[in-house]
Parts: sequence; structure tokens; C-alpha cells
Amino acid sequence: MSGRSVRRPLTLLSLLSAALVAVLTGTPGTAAAAPTTTTTALDYVALGDSFASGPLIPVQRTDPLGCLRSTKNYPSLVADRLDVASFTDVSCGGAQTPHLTEPQSVLFGSNPPQFDALTAGTDLVTLTIGGNDIGFGDIISTCGTASLTNPFGAPCTERYTADGVDQLRARIGQTAAKVSTALATIHQRAPHATVVLVGYLRILPPTGGCWPVLPVSAGDVPYLDGVQQALNRMLAEQAAANGALFVDPYQASLGHDVCQLPGVKWVEALLPTSLAAPVHPNLAGMHVVAELVTDALGGTPDRTALSE
Repeated sequence: MSGRSVRRPLTLLSLLSAALVAVLTGTPGTAAAAPTTTTTALDYVALGDSFASGPLIPVQRTDPLGCLRSTKNYPSLVADRLDVASFTDVSCGGAQTPHLTEPQSVLFGSNPPQFDALTAGTDLVTLTIGGNDIGFGDIISTCGTASLTNPFGAPCTERYTADGVDQLRARIGQTAAKVSTALATIHQRAPHATVVLVGYLRILPPTGGCWPVLPVSAGDVPYLDGVQQALNRMLAEQAAANGALFVDPYQASLGHDVCQLPGVKWVEALLPTSLAAPVHPNLAGMHVVAELVTDALGGTPDRTALSE
């Protein structure tokens, strides 16, 4: 969630965050009105990063294995809820906006440009993107390591706001244009599709945190939570400006962050308590996001086409 100014010790934290999270991540505008519906077959294409692909949630697909794409991620659950006629999921862990138009190298293979899945006949597109563009994996690793020697301070806030410049919010601003271009390109390639831009589930509580369950210093929790809010707000603004619906899992997930008990949390901590990747949605979280997406589409449980 940039550069590293300290040498990282070979601790369990650094190994997990650098190896696992890095592999997985490579890392309020007004929503458009809900579309009207008519009964027909849906051609659904899902795009995005690991918050869409569902790393380590069973069952993992192998096309390619390195994308860590689950058959129970929110796109798959949406496809089941809508009983779509055609479903293509090209979401991939570690994806950034360039990987929408360029191949993405992953472990044991390559994921083709995600936009290659779009056609003039595509009816529905979901997209979750932007977290890796601002450096999600590096932020988790950097802030986690900084917390080892200062668990009650705000070392990460100090690092990213040095000289009065908030580097992470600046990255969000730079990513906005990339998201805008992505949405415009989707409309060009799939001109009749309803496009849903899906934000990110809440990772941290508003204050306090739960060090060392998720090694983030207590003083850094409000700052990093604010960065996630800013990211979701930017996505909402870009959706509104580019003719897309916006689904906001962040607001819905208050009280379901990584610090909550198993069965309550929708995002796992550094050492997951369910089958999911560290600092990523678990199956319960994916079900919530799928419900939010289908609600945004009118909550239609049967085979539905979405008309403009």
C-alpha cells in the first residue's frame, strides 16, 4: 500500500509480508443510478487485482496458478447469483492498471491483458483496481517492519508524510487518471456493458489496531485507515465521472476489519485464521462484496441483462 529506508531483519513478519503479501499484490462520489433490467442472458467479464481474485480461498484455479484466482471470489459469486450465461474471470493477484492492457507475468505463467476478455457483446463488467498502483504490498511490509521497534508511535505516518508531503495521497491522485482511462476503455471495448467499479473492504479499524496480529503501530492506524478511505473515495469519484456504478465495501465493513474475531472479520490479518491470504478478503468478505454488487445491479437473482 515506497522506497525502503531501513534494512529489514529476517523475522517472521518480514518473510510473510515480503514473500506472501508481495506475491499477492505484486502490491464520496455519488454512484450512478441503478440500471433497469430485462430478462435475457448475461455475458459477464470480471477484471481486477487480488481483492477480486481471492488468493488462497479454495478452490484455486490454475489458469494461471500464479494469479491466485478463486472459484469462490466475489466475481464467481456474482455470476452464480445472476445465473449468467457466460462468465470470464481474468482478475489476477498483483494486477495494476497497466495489466489491463499488458500481459502480467506471474508464478508459473502469464496472465494476458485483462481487457482482451472484453467484447462488443459483453453485458456486465466488474473491476477492482488501484490498490497495487499506490503500492499496497510495499506499504504493508514497510509499516509492519517499522512497527517492530515502535509499536505505539507513528513511524509509518512520519515516513510517508515527511517534508509536509503525503506520498500515499499523492499516489492516489496519480492513480485517478489511470482509473479514468481504464473505465473509458472498457466503455469503448464493451459499449453496451454496465460497468461496476468495486472498492476495497476495510482493512483496519478507525483507531487502535491490534499489533502484533497485524503489525501496524497504533499511531499509524488512523493515518493508514484514512489512506484507504481516500483510495475508495477516489474510485467513487472516477466511477461517477465515467459512467460506472460504484460499490463501496469499505463503509459496509465497519466492525469487520482484520482485528476482529474469526467469523466476524472479513479481511484476514498477517496469520490468517481461515483459508485466505494475509491482509486479503476471506470467503465471508467475498460473499459480502458479491451481495453489494448484486444489490447495486437491482438485486436480481435470475438471469438478467442490464440495459442503459
